[in-house]
Amino acid sequence: MTRTILESKTKTAIIGFDQPFCVIGERINPTGRKRLAAELEAGDFSTVEKDALAQVAAGATALDINAGVVYDSDPNPNVTEPPLMRKIIELVQELVDVPLCIDSSVPGALEAGLEVCEGRPLLNSVTGEEERLEQILPLVKKHNVPVVAISNDDTGISEDPDVRFAVARKIVERAADFGIPAHDIVVDPLVLPIGAMATAGLQVFALVRRLREELGVNTTCGASNISFGLPNRHGINNAFLPMAIGAGMTSAIMNPVALPVTRTKISEKKAEIEAAGIVLPAAVDDETFVKLFGMGSTEPRAGKEMEAIRAANLLTDNDTHGTGWIRFNKPPAAKGRTRGRNRREAR
Repeated sequence: MTRTILESKTKTAIIGFDQPFCVIGERINPTGRKRLAAELEAGDFSTVEKDALAQVAAGATALDINAGVVYDSDPNPNVTEPPLMRKIIELVQELVDVPLCIDSSVPGALEAGLEVCEGRPLLNSVTGEEERLEQILPLVKKHNVPVVAISNDDTGISEDPDVRFAVARKIVERAADFGIPAHDIVVDPLVLPIGAMATAGLQVFALVRRLREELGVNTTCGASNISFGLPNRHGINNAFLPMAIGAGMTSAIMNPVALPVTRTKISEKKAEIEAAGIVLPAAVDDETFVKLFGMGSTEPRAGKEMEAIRAANLLTDNDTHGTGWIRFNKPPAAKGRTRGRNRREAR
């Protein structure tokens, strides 16, 4: 069985065909998050801290660390990104003890992350582009770490799944030339939005099967790409993830956290209820209110995608005695009593 080993200071996570699905938390990433980008440029890491803790509490197996901020004061990422990557990794490692995924298109940032990262992180990423292969594969070999291989090359991202498979095979073969084994290559076959290509889901399922059967590699993806541009994205993601797991996918870079219901949403709902002539007891607090009306929670919690993944683990016999499913479904109060003690444990 192919097994990709990730390690933190004291914890080991395994990506593998016979293992529970590996959830790599994606939220420590300023791309598309203007507020986080501004905070990082100002040296404020409070959101990073909250995101690290919330993702591990929600069940993330590993955390993706991306420091790709384009500073207003200095737009050169080759200068700004390496020290920021180093700082974020050092900070996150003090808060949680799960393996990390060092995520950057800047080779210097990858090297900086590798210098301070404890254990055996996942490097994200290498592509089939010649320049990228020559830059990243020696780094992977030098540090003896696994790497995400993204199935695009100098020609870009192909809509033809056979082309994407060929790129993946090329990367695996080139990695072998450097002495890097296939079990340390985690292929991202590239999930295209189903709103733009109706067969995108079917393509990925077929590709994952081929990658597993013909190349013997583990796989990952940016799970939310499948639902981009469509309504009720969580509903699509919830269906996609178990189907991908059934096809053989072994990990995903995704958001494991359902974000808190905002005060604005609560106020809007209360106004709607009052307009309907419904009178609520004055003692009803916000948390009780949002749960009563099925809005979620005022605190970060595991998202519905995590529920779908836990169920898929159980159904594919990758949850020994159903302990993961039972633990996931413990009442919130029971979880809360142990969270402080266990927050540094990989889940």
